[in-house]
Amino acid sequence: MLKSLFKPKPARTAGRALYARVVEQARSPALYRDLGAPDTPEGRFEIYSLHVVLLLERLRGHGAAATEVSQALFDAYVSHLDDALRELGVGDMVVGKKMRKLGEAFYGRGKNYQQALDLLPDRAPLEAVMGRTVYAGVADRSAELADYVLAQREALAANRLEDLLAGKVDWRAA
Repeated sequence: MLKSLFKPKPARTAGRALYARVVEQARSPALYRDLGAPDTPEGRFEIYSLHVVLLLERLRGHGAAATEVSQALFDAYVSHLDDALRELGVGDMVVGKKMRKLGEAFYGRGKNYQQALDLLPDRAPLEAVMGRTVYAGVADRSAELADYVLAQREALAANRLEDLLAGKVDWRAA
C-alpha cells in the first residue's frame, strides 16, 4: 500500500522520460558540429529549450492528460537547469535569481518560436529568432537549423499522442 502511495503519477514519469529524450537529442554532436550551435552553457540552454518548446507545442491542445505531461516535462527541465547551475558552482544565494532569469528567457523563446512557427511557410521569422538566440555572437547557420526544426516538428507530428503521453518520443537523427 505504501508503494502505491509514494509512486509518482504517470504524467510525472512521462514528463521525466520525455525530458530524458530531450537531453539525449540535444546532446547530439551533429547539432554542434554540423549545425554550428555553440557548445557552451548558453548554446546548450538554447538547444535544450528549443527541443522542450517543440514538444510542448506538439502536446498543446490535446486535453488534460497532455497538459499534465507538458507540466511534468517543464518541471523536469527546470529541475535540470537548477542542477546545472549548481554544478557550475553558482551559490545558493544566487540560484533563485538566475533561475528567474532563465525562466523569463525560456518563456520569451517559447513565445518567439511559436510566433515564428505560426508564420510558416515564411521561414524568415524562424531563422531570425534562431539567429538572435542560438547563434548570438557566432557564425549563423539559422537556415540549416530551421531545416532541422521543421524536420523535428514533422517527426513529432508523426508520433502517436498515446506514445508521447507515455513518455516515448522519436526524434529524427540530427
